[in-house]
Amino acid sequence: MPDLADDFTDTAGRAVLETIRAYGVTAIFGIPGTHNLELYRPLADLGIRAVTNRHEQGSGYGADGWAQQTGLPGVVITTSGPGLQNAMSAIGTAFCESRPLIVLSPGVPRGAEFADVGTLHETKDATAMVGAIAEWSRRVQSAAEAVEAVHDAFTLFRTGRPRPVHIEIPLDVLEAPADVPAEARRSRAVPARVSGDADALAEAARLLTGARTPVIVAGGGATDAAHEVTSLAERLGAPVLTTLNGKGVVDERHPLSLGSNLRLAAARAVAEDADVLLVIGSKLGEAELWAPRLEARGAVIRIDISPSQRDKNLAATVGITGDAAAVGEALLAALPTEIRSPRDLAAERIAIATEMRETAPDAVALAELIVEALPDDAIVAGDSSQIVYLALGSVLQAQHPHSLLYTPTYATLGYGLPAAIGARVASASHPVVTVIGDGALMFCVNEIVTAVEQRLDVTIVCVDNGGYAEIRQNEVDRGMTPVGVDLVQPDWAALATAFGATGRRVDRREDIVPSIREAIAEGGVQLVHIPAGRQD
Repeated sequence: MPDLADDFTDTAGRAVLETIRAYGVTAIFGIPGTHNLELYRPLADLGIRAVTNRHEQGSGYGADGWAQQTGLPGVVITTSGPGLQNAMSAIGTAFCESRPLIVLSPGVPRGAEFADVGTLHETKDATAMVGAIAEWSRRVQSAAEAVEAVHDAFTLFRTGRPRPVHIEIPLDVLEAPADVPAEARRSRAVPARVSGDADALAEAARLLTGARTPVIVAGGGATDAAHEVTSLAERLGAPVLTTLNGKGVVDERHPLSLGSNLRLAAARAVAEDADVLLVIGSKLGEAELWAPRLEARGAVIRIDISPSQRDKNLAATVGITGDAAAVGEALLAALPTEIRSPRDLAAERIAIATEMRETAPDAVALAELIVEALPDDAIVAGDSSQIVYLALGSVLQAQHPHSLLYTPTYATLGYGLPAAIGARVASASHPVVTVIGDGALMFCVNEIVTAVEQRLDVTIVCVDNGGYAEIRQNEVDRGMTPVGVDLVQPDWAALATAFGATGRRVDRREDIVPSIREAIAEGGVQLVHIPAGRQD
């Protein structure tokens, strides 16, 4: 009897995955389905780890956590129809946060587009659906076109603003033999980094050389330029503020770092009072600033890989299009070699810390205990939970970029746990912890069993404030009787145990630090439940 596998030895699915593997990707996230099996068949043979999430939104966020640790794009495989639709929130997140993501999905066979005849998972126009929120979405017509789309994706991630892409492969193409030569499946050389226009660089160097109170703001586009940004800060004696996406670009223990505190007026004032403000890789969005805009009073130099970003939200006096590291290196070469004395930032630090504590004293106090319990090299995945955006994002001092995984712009609930899973799959050498509110954890609680199944060491710190506390306060502030926000809570420790993890409930404040430390040291999947405001 012939082996059915012989019919699928070299399909378009294999050609696509071979190409992705050639660029260094060693893990994919997704859920096998009726129509995507030829994307799964070659994984083991290619040495690609398959992580099966319990919802495709978790697949997208797992891929994002993996990507932030590896510097490679995350890859998600969905099935057609509902599987792809389930990943849409993650695709939207990757677009808003400028994260590299490749989503592969099967599609209806060629010739069956818009048939509306009731086939399984039939979708009106999947490519258009994803294209509405992704950087691009393509329905390919051949294996060669699918492979070329993969190369185009990697070129985008290396030379432009990294954002999600979607490749839809019609089922008849996906399962057919691939007429794609081996050399076409190999990775392509990395294009040279763009270091910016010479005249713009010279003008930027002139402004910075004459500046008395320069300040640097670094965003997510600067995470690959940590050395250059730190060197610029030291050369100029300039304080550095980062967005949350840029957190750790400069070690937050550095004397010139003022942390990722742009949401605080005291921190924004430092940037606004600069006579020259150097903005590297940030659109200065309202969601990061917690204010409509940054009002710079001096000259503004903006460095961005995308020319469309250079004047967004704040007009540039000098705009430089280029890679942050390459432009930073060119600027260093153009500046005087003398290292200026660093500014004394004691007063600024006091003002920032005072405002932070006055804004959310209870959250800050709890965040300080959580941070005290964490190893210095921990990777922390946050969620759109009060404990994170009111406190942990500021209290945690990151030594490196991507030490805090977070989505400040899209602010999706349910990001933290799957992102932590992806980070742990990528890096077994760092402790991985997610700090997440009870409301957010309920969006992704099914991923606990994913972590158990993958035999990962992940600690979940669940800060339980009884539901959607911020929205409750919003309702009260509008004169509403709270509705839909005070939520029934499960026995979190028991729920974790039912999934095969270890659950712990912390009822005394003095037990928070030792409980988290013990959970991390014990390993495996651990859940530490902290009923916020209800400890003895």
